[in-house]
Amino acid sequence: MLRTAVVVGTGMIGTSVALALRSRGVTTYLVDRVAEAARTAETIGAGIAGLPPRPVQLAVLAVPPSSTADALAEWQGRDLAESYTDVASVKAGPHREMTATGCDLTRFVGGHPIAGSERSGPTAARGDLFHDRPWVLTPSRQSGDAALWRTRQLVRLCGARPLLMDHAEHDRAVALVSHTPHLVSSLLAARLNDAGPAQLQLAGKGLRDTTRIAAGDVGLWTDILGSNAEAVHTVLTGLAADLGEVLAVLDRLGPGGAERDTAVATLRSALARGIEGRERLDPRAPDTATAVPGASDGGPRDAGRAPAEPLLTVPALHT
Repeated sequence: MLRTAVVVGTGMIGTSVALALRSRGVTTYLVDRVAEAARTAETIGAGIAGLPPRPVQLAVLAVPPSSTADALAEWQGRDLAESYTDVASVKAGPHREMTATGCDLTRFVGGHPIAGSERSGPTAARGDLFHDRPWVLTPSRQSGDAALWRTRQLVRLCGARPLLMDHAEHDRAVALVSHTPHLVSSLLAARLNDAGPAQLQLAGKGLRDTTRIAAGDVGLWTDILGSNAEAVHTVLTGLAADLGEVLAVLDRLGPGGAERDTAVATLRSALARGIEGRERLDPRAPDTATAVPGASDGGPRDAGRAPAEPLLTVPALHT
């Protein structure tokens, strides 16, 4: 059983992890470059602000994607924990950086809980944030069983469902279901800066729902989008093509437009494709959670051996 942990980075996600661990009896330490943030997390019951007196079983790196590799190198060098994981929403780039900087990847398993909020900071944290939510694990070929087991314990203690993916597949998936939607929401919300007071009074729940996530932290989302630029670019390219088609249709439907019947059919088709895509989110996806090799609740089989099984992807998240 996981008994000791440290959370590095006490923002909303990191503090939520700490709250969940503390509620399950795990002795949890809180570290943040902004000491006041760690103290705030401590006051709401997330753990003990400060470094542990000796290495803990698991360190959770709750820092932006561009900082993950440096954080792993730093804290491994300071012998903070026996095993390490992270919660960053981009995986491929940070893993390349970890490899290049010589991090001990036998003691690391990448992770990404698929949960969040447009709010930020420790006071926005919730101990039940991850309940029944997917939590992607991205072990590398070097990941040892001890790290896999401890990370699997973390997911279980937080009440989440583990899904095993490789780094690139994860990044393509979140580009589609998270990163591009946030950017599009922000761009749509920016249009409201040109609206007059009377127009804004007409805004209903649909617009508010669509633009809610645009309130996210600008610095963090700049980091996320920049770290996953290639995958987001691919999704945006497809979206731009769809928008170009719709713009051409609307031009034909305007005053003096020609080929109205064809334009209407094209517009109907675009709207129908949206309905089809939205309906794919409604049915409960089949249970595609993949057991992490060597990560049964009974403990690690071989702390120094990488899993023999190949990494698996999650069909429900394919783009």
